[in-house]
Amino acid sequence: MHIDPSVNNPAIPDDPRLALILYYRLLRQNGYNDSHSGNASVQDGETIWVTPAGACADTLQAEALIACREGQAIPDGASLDAPLHLAVQASRPDIGAVLHSHGHHAVGLTLKGGDFRPPDFEGSLYFGRVPVLDVAYERYTEEAPQRVAEALSEAPICIVRGHGLYARGENLDRAYKWSCSLEQSARTAFVALQAGLLTLDDLLA
Repeated sequence: MHIDPSVNNPAIPDDPRLALILYYRLLRQNGYNDSHSGNASVQDGETIWVTPAGACADTLQAEALIACREGQAIPDGASLDAPLHLAVQASRPDIGAVLHSHGHHAVGLTLKGGDFRPPDFEGSLYFGRVPVLDVAYERYTEEAPQRVAEALSEAPICIVRGHGLYARGENLDRAYKWSCSLEQSARTAFVALQAGLLTLDDLLA
């Protein structure tokens, strides 16, 4: 049974813009982003609210969010990833939110390349194999939107090698869950590597 986390939960604002800021700030507070990294989007009817370029999660206000619409030019001031957010949300009708974070265990463990195979029960259950996309840094803005959208049309989360995580969900809460769950799996994998119980070849396909 699906439970909508916004029902009877005063901690999650009804206003999608305020909910976006809440989860963007949680990514920062829990160490998945630094003060000004990552970005986020949420669907609100025909509008997709996107964080602005260079947004500080600690101080971001609702009036600073950028209103985007599919098929229209992206307004000035939107995140560099705004085209990616729109492409992901257009790839499946059930996607209502996208979160981009930089969990350093997940990013660090996949620098070698190859899809990530979480070794823990939850990671294996939720993800099985996590796509790791190899996008040249100098071609990131041209290639990443389509590549990430294609990956997230099948998987709930993916990693762009050397850059970060992109998670999608029917709402912000679900995208946040995937972001946290993958970084937790990567932390577990790192501990196992340090203990000599696993090798990178065990984790990367």
